[in-house]
Amino acid sequence: MIEFWLAALSLTIFLYVLLDGFDLGVGILFAFSRTERCKAHMLRAVSPVWDGNETWLIISAAILFGAFPMIYALLLGAFYIPLILLLCGLILRGVAFEFREKSRRLRPAWDAGFALGSTVATFMQGCTVGALAQGLPNIDGRFTGGLFFWASPFALLCGVGLCLGYSLAGAAWLVFKAEDDLRDRSYGQVKWLLVGVLLFLVAAFMFALRLDLRVMTRWIERPILSLCPLIGAVGVIAILLGLYRRTDYLPFTGAVLLFIAAFGTLGLSFLPYMVPFSITYVQAAAPPSSLSFLFWFAGIFVLPLTLVYTLVTYAIFHGKVGEEDGYQ
Repeated sequence: MIEFWLAALSLTIFLYVLLDGFDLGVGILFAFSRTERCKAHMLRAVSPVWDGNETWLIISAAILFGAFPMIYALLLGAFYIPLILLLCGLILRGVAFEFREKSRRLRPAWDAGFALGSTVATFMQGCTVGALAQGLPNIDGRFTGGLFFWASPFALLCGVGLCLGYSLAGAAWLVFKAEDDLRDRSYGQVKWLLVGVLLFLVAAFMFALRLDLRVMTRWIERPILSLCPLIGAVGVIAILLGLYRRTDYLPFTGAVLLFIAAFGTLGLSFLPYMVPFSITYVQAAAPPSSLSFLFWFAGIFVLPLTLVYTLVTYAIFHGKVGEEDGYQ
């Protein structure tokens, strides 16, 4: 049961990062769009799926609460401010997404809210991951750090890096889904955002070495980690081929491989710890009776149904989205 729920948590977090990542990236890029025609086209490219993508965040939180309550309590105490800002960003983004469609006079304000909410939500996620990689000060599962421990230079750098990564995924999605001017414009954004992501990875690697983060020792202890950069390299090649050949599906495929490489690197670096390097997933797990109780409902029904719902949604709304297609 413990391993099942750890795998389920890993899957749901990855699906959230990947799926909500590209539509948050579209929201960040929304700030750089100047015409209403382009903005409407961008929203049509994500409107059928964006709210369903956020379902995976809720499921991840529910699994933490039920299966790993110690980690849930520790993370809430440690990341109270960034989590509140994350939720505020997601709420602002969702409200702005719907209200701008009906508003005329206040549409610029809702446009700004959509871009701001997407950026804040993404930046807070990156800061949280960066702070976790540095280590979470705690004693027996009780947070002992300061109020703004998550705002270290390395964590802030990770926040900027995730904004670049989500933006790259968003631009690649627009290449994949959009047509005409927006597609061509997104090709140019993919090129520069790929450069930005690669520069961030180099900077983060050098910063981690300078800080002598303990996660860096995992590269020596676990040679299998070397597979992750190889997957990332394949992703970069796919993006470059897509840019060169103007093959619309390749940039997004490459972005997916980059996220797989990044997620795999973090996962393999952390295991068996859920909070490096103090609490393992076995120590953090709920009692076996609780895990079994959750399995017979959430494990058998909720997870598979949500996965099927996601697959069906993407299957139904496959293909290009034109400029004149209606709001979904």
